[in-house]
Formats: sequence, structure tokens, C-alpha cells
Amino acid sequence: MNSIGKKISDARKLKGFTQEELAELSKVNLRTIQRIENNNNEPRGKTLSLICDVLQIDKADLQGLNQLSENKTMTSYIINGIFLILLNIIIVGTIGYLTLPIEANTNSKVGAILLSFFIPFFIVHFTQKIRATKRLLKFGIGFAAYLLLLMCVQGFIGGCRIGFRSWIFSCILIFIGVLFYGEIFYKPEK
Repeated sequence: MNSIGKKISDARKLKGFTQEELAELSKVNLRTIQRIENNNNEPRGKTLSLICDVLQIDKADLQGLNQLSENKTMTSYIINGIFLILLNIIIVGTIGYLTLPIEANTNSKVGAILLSFFIPFFIVHFTQKIRATKRLLKFGIGFAAYLLLLMCVQGFIGGCRIGFRSWIFSCILIFIGVLFYGEIFYKPEK
């Protein structure tokens, strides 16, 4: 990681200073130096100037480093958003493809139900640190859009008739249920 804290830590070690010596020379609290080097705090204004003066590094370089990391963060949000949209489209499209056609046989419908269980199960496995509601919003929003589209195209009565006859409602309920309550099913190894 190329953060301000790492850059300050590297410069301090290059000069041969301990954190205590840097704190004393720069007249900055030792705890503040520790927080900055652990990336818990970001130095600004006078604190940054005092540290840069002692370490003889350019303040503008460190601020440019900060702006670069903010740009990376915005780019990662955009990439993650596009990935989530595509993932939702693929999941909904696959389950819809297996269930919606009138001529879909029982094997396709059973396959869709199995996918409706196993796909969210694996999502839960890889996103255990995310709260259930956030997981549901990220990975289940495609089904909400799908249902809304189905109701708009077919009307409420027609959409309900198609949804129950094609098993798509069953698949959606299983998918959302496992996505939300999946942590109950999944017991990680200790």
C-alpha cells in the first residue's frame, strides 16, 4: 500500500528515527504519529507540515498521494457497481431462462430451484462479513427489478399467473431467503 502513513514510516526509518524521536523533534504527540503510521489517522495542515519538515520530505508529494488513493477508491466503486449489475443480470437471466418458457420441462425448473439455493449459498460463503440486509440489497436487487418488469409487461394478474405457473416466484423466494438467512445454514470451520 502506498499510503501517507507508509510513506512517513519509511522516511522516518530511513532517517533512523524512532517514533518517539520523530514525535519529539516535530512536536507532534507520539500517539498521533502512531495513528498516522498505522493509517488510523490522516495528517493534515500543521501536523503534516511539522512531520514533513523534520523528515525533509515534500508535503505536496504526500497530498498528491492522498488524491491518487481517492481516485482509486472512486474507480473501485464504479467497477464494483458495474460488476454487481452484471452479476445480477446473469443470475436473474439464468434462473428466468430455466423457468419462464411455457414449454420448460420439470428438469429445467428443478435445476432453477437448485441454482436458487446454491448461488446465494456461495455468495453468503464469500461475503460473511457483510450484513444480511446489505447482501440482500447488493445481490437480490436484480430479482426486484425482474419482478417489477414482469408486472409492467404482463400486468399484475398476468404476471402473478406466469410467476406461479413457471416456478419463478418459488426460485425468487428461495434465493432471497438463502441470501438473507444463509449464515444460519453456513457454519464456518474454526
